[in-house]
Amino acid sequence: MSSYKHLFFDLDHTIWDFDTNAKASLADLYENGLAEKVNAPFEDFFSRYAYHNAQLWDSYEKGLVAVEDLKWKRMSRSLLDFKIGDEALSRQMSIDFLNILPTKRAVFPYTFEILDYLKDKKYELHLITNGFFDTQTLKLEHSGLARYFGELITSERSNSLKPKPEIFQYALQITNADVKESLMLGDNQYADIGGAINIGMDSVFVNHINEEIKVKSTYTIKHLKELEEIL
Repeated sequence: MSSYKHLFFDLDHTIWDFDTNAKASLADLYENGLAEKVNAPFEDFFSRYAYHNAQLWDSYEKGLVAVEDLKWKRMSRSLLDFKIGDEALSRQMSIDFLNILPTKRAVFPYTFEILDYLKDKKYELHLITNGFFDTQTLKLEHSGLARYFGELITSERSNSLKPKPEIFQYALQITNADVKESLMLGDNQYADIGGAINIGMDSVFVNHINEEIKVKSTYTIKHLKELEEIL
């Protein structure tokens, strides 16, 4: 048994498979009239969305883009790549996308098995996410993940964003956790691992995509099953 008591998970890209679920959600929009407007293969549109979404999230986490702008501008910029300049369409797409996305259920391999394992080991499980509270709550409910976690700490609840120390301090405060008995698990080296380092918390870099190591985490894994070797 490790010395950790509280495990703080990131949600998107760590246990909930954002890319698979986002792709399925956009495919639903494509099949309901968007394909005729874009007039290009779906894979082409999705690749542009994935690019712009990643760029805007990076800017959002650095405080350069407001959350409401992120939601519709990822659609607007994707459409512009196909010569469609339509703000009204972009904003409606954002609304429709965020209605569909949380209903998708794809998680990474071994997610439920590892969460059962950790609960059996009596770890306290929580989430720290830069995602939106309502959206993340629905994702947890629809995917069957909600029952595993105590607190859902978001940027809205904490009035802060990973990697800033304040969101981690808030998480420790509301869970009555000691930083030395806590572990942050996430896929984002800047937000999750860098944030943990900022507050003196140990971390696990969940490197599903075999990304180049840029920030030194306490542990690195490529598959969730590897957590059994740590915890």
